[in-house]
Order: sequence, then C-alpha cells, then structure tokens
Amino acid sequence: MLGFREEDRPQTRARVGYGDESLERGEAKIVLAALPELSLQIVEFAREHGRVTMMDAIKLTGASRNTLKQHFRDLTERNHLEQHGSGRGVRYGLK
Repeated sequence: MLGFREEDRPQTRARVGYGDESLERGEAKIVLAALPELSLQIVEFAREHGRVTMMDAIKLTGASRNTLKQHFRDLTERNHLEQHGSGRGVRYGLK
C-alpha cells in the first residue's frame, strides 16, 4: 500500500451511464470488450439512437439476418438489450 488512508484515497473512478444502471468506466469497457465486433456495433447503434431494429442492423453491418438474430439473442440473454414487441415490429433498446 502506498500510505493512503481510505478517506485520503483520491476519487478517480468516473461513472458512466449504461441503460438504467450505472457502471464504473472500467467495468463497462471490460463487459463490452468481451463482445464480438458485430455485437459491439449493434450496442453502439442502440446507444446512439435509443433503439435498433433488424433492418437497422442489416444496413449497418451488412451481415445476414440469421447471423444478426444470433447476436440479438445473445445480447438479450446477457442483458445488454431488451426486446420490445415481436415479429416484424420487434425493436431492441438498451437495458
């Protein structure tokens, strides 16, 4: 230990918003760094626009619908996105 008492320790951890919860900046980077590049693009689009649809993701990435369905399913299961609606009108937002 460098001799800092707990109350003297500098407060350097910035907090960033991620959906409805806040994460420490380092935690958010670690969580997102573990995602595939395609999933990162989807999450970033949702963050910038508030939601993302399958058509948005197809135009953004050029990936096939089946590939994107797997990424959306994984992002939903990992609680990065939440699904709104069903069928052709489904859209995803940050959780």
